[in-house]
Formats: sequence, structure tokens, C-alpha cells
Amino acid sequence: MFDSRHIRTFHEVVTAGSYSAAARALGYTQPAITQQIKALERVVGVPLFTRAGRGLRLTEAGEALARHAEVILGDLRAAQQQLGALARLRAGRVRVCAFPSANATLIPAAMARLLAEHPGVRVELLEAEPPESVQRLLRGECDIALAFHYPGAPVEVPPELVETPLMEDQLTVLLPVGHPLARRHAVRLTDLTEERWIAGCPRCRANLLQVCAAQGFAPDVVFTTDDNLAVQSLVAAGVGIALMPALVLSFMCHRKVTGRLAEPHVRRKVSAYVLREHLRIPATTLVLNELKAAAAARVGC
Repeated sequence: MFDSRHIRTFHEVVTAGSYSAAARALGYTQPAITQQIKALERVVGVPLFTRAGRGLRLTEAGEALARHAEVILGDLRAAQQQLGALARLRAGRVRVCAFPSANATLIPAAMARLLAEHPGVRVELLEAEPPESVQRLLRGECDIALAFHYPGAPVEVPPELVETPLMEDQLTVLLPVGHPLARRHAVRLTDLTEERWIAGCPRCRANLLQVCAAQGFAPDVVFTTDDNLAVQSLVAAGVGIALMPALVLSFMCHRKVTGRLAEPHVRRKVSAYVLREHLRIPATTLVLNELKAAAAARVGC
């Protein structure tokens, strides 16, 4: 294996034309230059220089190495500059995988602040509902995963992950404008036993069934979709009502629907997950901090 110091010394000897000139340029003694060249020749297995009068001439092996030395040293300089930029948070790539409503609310706010202060950091945005978002993190397909869970739902955080709570997202009853209960500030779920319901993603549907069961009834689910826009359009068309997080309503409010607080109050917990060792990566920590700030600043629709 080549020692980069020896390659640098060899390149300087070639450039300067002599051991003594290279020693002056590098701040070494001439014997130190000689020893480094001999060490490099032992690795190569053949001489790199021959004497030509008082000067040096490259052997065939020396000429071959000289052609590569400048490229090698250029790559090393580029690597040093890139790693230095990463360490100083001037550059870096962070892959974030989040569920749709987080991608439409928390991510834009966090990215606006991030790019204003650290324009060299690049973020790749992926989309997946939990638990798939966390599974993608475990498979190495992203660096940060956003997920949510409802009260009473089992949550197992693998030991290699660190959970960072971001916010609690209030659930609201989504009603068509003109619904008799739309005039209320909050709606009791027990007043909705005869309604038709639109359910969301598997976790949201399971939570709807559980919440309604706790109130003594089974909801009549007539339509299921994980498309938030479709849910609102279906409610607006009178197909049914829905139980939706306020995070969704904060970025998408259909003019023919209205959201009312559900009683009893139900909140889902939104968290970010990172591999434990990735907390030492400056760009990942920076994005995580911006997500926390964006979540703390959230206001409802």
C-alpha cells in the first residue's frame, strides 16, 4: 500500500528536480527525503530515479507513478476539503423519510430555515407511512425517519435507534359544512354513532375503531383511503365523516368541510428516529434540530 506522505514527497522531488530542492520546499532534511523515496521504492519494487550527471532522471516506473501522483494528491485534497466542509456543516446530504402530512408541514418549515443558514446541506425527501418509514431507516435507506403512534398502541423502539419526540397532534372530526354538529366547538364521538365514516391509513383506521369502541360503538366505515385530499373531498361530497389529525388540516382545508375537536380528546405522538451512531454526524443532527424547531412552532388550521 502506498503511503500518501511518500507520494507527496515523490511528487515534490519530480517537480523540484532534486532531493535538496524538495527538502527545502517541504521543510524536511535531505536525508529524510532520501529515506522516504527509498521506502516508496521498496513498496513499488523497482527504482524510481536514476542519476543523470548531477541531476535525476525518472525511470520507466517513475514516469508511470508521476502520471498518477498528481491525480492521487488531487483526490486527497478534494477528499480533505469535502470532509472538512461536512464537519463544519457547510455541506452534507441527509435523507428524510416521513409520512405525507409531515412532508407537507414540518419538512417545508424545517428546510426553509436549514437552507437559509446552511445552503450547502442537501436533503432528500422520501415518503412512507409508519412503520415502513422506520423500517427504511433500519435498512439504511434514509438517515431520519418520522413516524407517529396513537395512545394505547404498542411502540417498540429498536435499541439501535434513538427516538426524539416532536409534537402531539390533536385529532379532529371532519364534517361537511352545513352538518348539524358543525356549529359546535367540539363534537362528542357518542353523537356520531349513526354516521358513515371514512378511514385513513391502517394505523389511523385501527385508532378510529379503538376510539369508537371505547365510546361504546363500532363506526360504519364505508370508505378507506390514505390520501388526505381524497378524505376531505369525500367528506365534502357527503359520503361520510372522518377523524383526522390537525396536522393534515393545517395545510389542506377544503372549503366545504370543517374540523371540530373530538371529545374525548385524542392525540397522536409524532417522533423522529435516528440511528444512534448517526447522531455524531453534524448534518443529521442539524436537520433533526430544525425538525424539532418546526414542530414546536406548529399551529393548527
